[in-house]
Amino acid sequence: MTSFDALTLWALILAIGIPTFLIRYSFIGLLGRLGDVPDWTERVLAFVPAAVLAALVVPDVVTVQSTLLGTLGQDRVLAGAVAAAVAWRTEDVLATIASGMLALWTVRFVLPMVL
Repeated sequence: MTSFDALTLWALILAIGIPTFLIRYSFIGLLGRLGDVPDWTERVLAFVPAAVLAALVVPDVVTVQSTLLGTLGQDRVLAGAVAAAVAWRTEDVLATIASGMLALWTVRFVLPMVL
């Protein structure tokens, strides 16, 4: 594994974890002291789930082994298109994830058996 002893590893975990916790808690604590969040902040924060989902999913959909896709014949691209359509229609993150996974599994496992 590593050449570090247990005490060094725990010290490293705490040295990384405590500042991370404090940064996140400071934002939550600041909002708690302010009371109501301004309308512009709520409008901006409404886009966070979609932005996070896109940042996690899009790179995996459009690349294969660090190479940009050139065709639409890939199963991930088709599933991504289905998920994008559901996201646009429903504006629901859970429905988007579920429909994308269902489409991916259908294209990968069901269609090869039928065709």
